[in-house]
Amino acid sequence: MSWNNNSSYQQGYPPSSYQPVHSSQPYAPSNYGPPPGPPPDPLFTDSKDAGTGERFKPKKKLNDPFFLAFFILTVLGFAAVSGVAIHDWIQHGGLGGGVGNGKQTGTSVTLNRHTVYLLLLVTAAALLLSATYLLLVRAFTSTIMHITLILSIAANVGICIYYWITKYWSGAIIFTVIAIFSLLSYFGYRSRIPLASLLLQVVMDVSKHHISVYIVAFTALLVQAAISVWFVFTAIATYSKWTPNNPSCSTRGGSTSCSSGTVAGLIFFETFSFIWISQVIANVALATLAGGAYGGWYYFGPREAGMMPKHPTLSAFGRASTLSLGSIAFGSLIVTILELIRMLLDAARQSANDDGNPVGACLACCAECCVGIIESMVEYFNRYAYIEIALYGKAYIPAAKDTWRLFKDRGIDALVNDSLVGMTLTWGAYIVGMLSSLFAYLYLRLTHPAYNASGQYTAPVILFAFLIGLQCSLTTSSAINAGVSTIFVGLGEDPQVLAERAPALFQMIADTYPQVVQGVPHNV
Repeated sequence: MSWNNNSSYQQGYPPSSYQPVHSSQPYAPSNYGPPPGPPPDPLFTDSKDAGTGERFKPKKKLNDPFFLAFFILTVLGFAAVSGVAIHDWIQHGGLGGGVGNGKQTGTSVTLNRHTVYLLLLVTAAALLLSATYLLLVRAFTSTIMHITLILSIAANVGICIYYWITKYWSGAIIFTVIAIFSLLSYFGYRSRIPLASLLLQVVMDVSKHHISVYIVAFTALLVQAAISVWFVFTAIATYSKWTPNNPSCSTRGGSTSCSSGTVAGLIFFETFSFIWISQVIANVALATLAGGAYGGWYYFGPREAGMMPKHPTLSAFGRASTLSLGSIAFGSLIVTILELIRMLLDAARQSANDDGNPVGACLACCAECCVGIIESMVEYFNRYAYIEIALYGKAYIPAAKDTWRLFKDRGIDALVNDSLVGMTLTWGAYIVGMLSSLFAYLYLRLTHPAYNASGQYTAPVILFAFLIGLQCSLTTSSAINAGVSTIFVGLGEDPQVLAERAPALFQMIADTYPQVVQGVPHNV
């Protein structure tokens, strides 16, 4: 099937299929104006603001300044520790070596410049793989959604079987419940694929008319990759500089600052900083996209209609990176703390297993599972709160309250939870991560770096490559997720607008969830 740049969503097509047709305007009929239905909301002030209210007119107020200051201090602290560690590490030959020519390269003391080239190449490969996956999703949306649904169920069953075979009883019991639940829910999820598929196609077709979507996504991707590489080498340099008996430590006049406790404390701070910074980068990109191209398309129509404000993405980025940065940092901090707790519980579980303590391992596993579920729910909830922040310029707490109202009023939460878009993009991220780790493994095998002569660094390098590929793909797909989430928020606030923008999608939603298209009452 070929896709035309002037594709639109016209009424009259079967709700189970999406077919592009030629039109003078993309996405919707050419007769733009206030959507049919109830009278305009009291917040409307003129015809251009119909359907938008106070959206895109946020108050110029610095929100959540305490968390903004805390975030800035954390970034500066991470930069200071990193600068000291990496400077000392380079002075002691930490960046020896090069790309390699099939012979032993670099020194055998620690990771070196050879690894820098490796991680840069992994990042480039992850970028290419992520873009390729999005193209495949656009071309074969429904098929890939079916595949990822089956893969999700198969993964749950496979993990369950593996844990029973290895006699990891606590994990086996938990994943048995998860596997049974996923099997029972298969047919319900499968029946919802047409709606999710059409929604994803709408978002991807909107994004191809706004190059700013890809600029924001790939800029965030490159920044995220740079932060990942920075963190990796900061951690390596920290181990090298402060681990007792290392050459760089012993030459410092016998200073007592070199200790396992110092290393553990610095690594914990660096990990906390890395996770928080990564979260903020991704969420600033989300708010920029929601308040820019996607929000502008939903409330003002395509650019050709002449209703969209000038440079909406640039304006949205300006708000997200200044006035709303404290609110975004606030929400990101909650997820960061939960992620750290989950990592600590995972370490406790592994320690209990090593000590032969099945009761402790089971308790730690259950706690880790509960924290993981809470973390996923908070991340999911925050995504919509950030969209409220982007559209209204609210502080985090008011945005969270309005998001909760949006989720609970008239069943909008049922529609949100039925979306399979996130599952599809997440599986793509795992595939990109695995291919990136395979690339790193082959690179090590072909270049034979001296530091890895006995293979002791193969596992950590492959792990880092997987994490970089995973994070890069998730950052790229966040551009699509932003569009999906923005449509859901717009649907909850002003559903009749979607009837103008994407009639086929609106009709399918109305047929499946008639209570949702009634909208949520506005607070005047």
